[in-house]
Amino acid sequence: MRLYFSQSSPFVRKVLVCAHELGLADRIENLPSAAHPVDTDKTIAGDNPLGQVPTFLTDDGHALYDSRVICEYLDVLGGGALFPAGAARWPALVRQSEADGLLDAALLARYEGAVRPAEHRWAAWTDGQMRKITRTLDHFEANIAAIDGVVDIGTISVGCALGYLDFRFADLGWRPSRPKLADWYARFGERPSMAATRPPAA
Repeated sequence: MRLYFSQSSPFVRKVLVCAHELGLADRIENLPSAAHPVDTDKTIAGDNPLGQVPTFLTDDGHALYDSRVICEYLDVLGGGALFPAGAARWPALVRQSEADGLLDAALLARYEGAVRPAEHRWAAWTDGQMRKITRTLDHFEANIAAIDGVVDIGTISVGCALGYLDFRFADLGWRPSRPKLADWYARFGERPSMAATRPPAA
């Protein structure tokens, strides 16, 4: 199995955390890539018309994307329980959506500052994305009991989202007003799967 890889992508990290949790990480070859929102990596685009990471190539030649699809495939392949069955499935999927939405907002804010030419940047746009992040962090804080002690696709997504904020938005200072979330992340972030997939220093 092969994975178009970027060490800084939180969505790639989510896939790799799942792979580690499921004991599949050693079976995945990380393929170098240069995904970019403007300058498309044509190698990735040959397998995924969106030209995005993560893009995953199965042993039988199928290309899978995005992270939600890849993670569920790995969970089935590894016989895991990261995607719960029954009533527990829906809260886990909603948490994944919340965390992925936070990441979407963070990436849009990041691209606005790092990719868009300075003369075209729109401060109100960035502020709107950052408000989404703030509201979602507050929601996680208020509902921490639902994730404490849980390891599933929802909590993995939350952990990767918080890791990306530390990586790209270190000055955000999200912890002081959210002590329960900060405590949860300090513990969850020490899982071997999270430690093995930390992004490089910003």
